[in-house]
Order: sequence, then C-alpha cells, then structure tokens
Amino acid sequence: MELVMEKVNIYILFLFLCSSLIWAEGQGESTQYAELRQNMVDTQIRNRGIKDLRVLNAMLTVPRHLFIPEERRNLAYRDHPVKIGEGQTISQPYIVAFMTERLELQGNEKVLEIGTGSGYQAAILSLLVNEVYSIEIKEKLHLRSTVTLESFKASNVKTKHGDGYNGWLEYAPFDCIMITAAVNHIPPPLLDQLKVGGKMILPLGDPYSYQNLVLVTKTEDAYIVETIIGVVFVPMTGKALE
Repeated sequence: MELVMEKVNIYILFLFLCSSLIWAEGQGESTQYAELRQNMVDTQIRNRGIKDLRVLNAMLTVPRHLFIPEERRNLAYRDHPVKIGEGQTISQPYIVAFMTERLELQGNEKVLEIGTGSGYQAAILSLLVNEVYSIEIKEKLHLRSTVTLESFKASNVKTKHGDGYNGWLEYAPFDCIMITAAVNHIPPPLLDQLKVGGKMILPLGDPYSYQNLVLVTKTEDAYIVETIIGVVFVPMTGKALE
C-alpha cells in the first residue's frame, strides 16, 4: 500500500511540474529558470523531508528569481539566503518551505506575515490560503515587493508599510501568523491577534546571533511553544528592539 501511495504522490508531483512549466511558458519565462526551480525543489526541499504536495507545488510555481534584485538573480535558486537590499535577505528556499509546511495550511486560512521583504514568502502563501496580509517596515522593500506581487497577480495578498510588531488589527483575528525576522520575545499584540487554536511560527532568540524556530499554538487561556530547529534570521526592527 505504501508503495502504491508513493507512486501516486510522484505522479501528482509530476502533474504539478507540468503545470508549472506551462505557467512559465505562458509568462515568457525561460526554461532554464523552470529547470533550476525543479532542481531546487528536488534537491533542497523534497530530499530534506518536505512532503506537503501543496507546498512543493507552490515552490515549483513561484518564480523565485523575480523576487530578487536583478544583479543577484543568478543566486536565486541556490541553497542559501540572498541579500535583497536594506539590510534584509530572502530566506533559503528550504526554510521557506519548512516554515510553510509546519503551519499545516488547509486552504481556507487568513494569514498574517510580518516582514514582507521581497514578497516571495507572501507569494508562496497566496497559493495555499484564502487571504494573506503582509507588513514590511522598510518602505523601499514594501514598495518593491508590492509591485512584484501585483505582477505575479497575487490578488489575495494585501500589503502594508508599517511596524509589524503591532500586527494588523483591522483584519484580526488570524488563523496563522508567520514572522520572518528574529525577535527575542513573542510580541504580545501578535499573540492577541491570533485565533484560539491558531499557530504562529517565528525565529525566537537573540536577534544578533542564533535563534530557535518555534511554533506557538494559542489555547483558550495560554499558549504552547514548540522548539523546532536552530536558525539565523536578520533582526526584527522597530518596536521589537526597544
């Protein structure tokens, strides 16, 4: 039975690849980038244990290179973070997939992302959930990522320039919250804006050293923190550092 399911999963992933290639051709994207993206998913993501087919399909579909400054696009599908300006980076592909999978998204969620950065993580989420709200404190990155997301036709993504520490009360509560910058404590406003039963994933620890990626699950009167793996993220700025 397990062998049959494995063959089914491989076949489904093959169909996802075909659809990704068709999309790429429709967008005028070079076959080279599509092949690099396929290799990224095969070697950096699936081979490291990411199994959610929806996440794998999203990573195959989103043209990661378009979310990276043109002078660094040759690094887009490498197995490491890439600088995007303003002292920020786009996360390593595996970390993007890993954090996304750990939220166990079903498709109907409303997700808040803190730290839009290049817009890549928001684009991945846009293919997996109903609504994405993303906040970026760096104005230049906010403007650039908003344009990139619009070109990707991520119509279910709403962006905002501001301090993500305060969340986005207007659209709260959220089913999930993803923080893509390091912070040494769980921001209370974000915990308040998380639904009961909701999940928050973030790099928690010294913003200028190493952190632990943690998954926070909100309960009726408290929250549960699960430590997952060690990571290194750029610091969350603004009120988080006060």
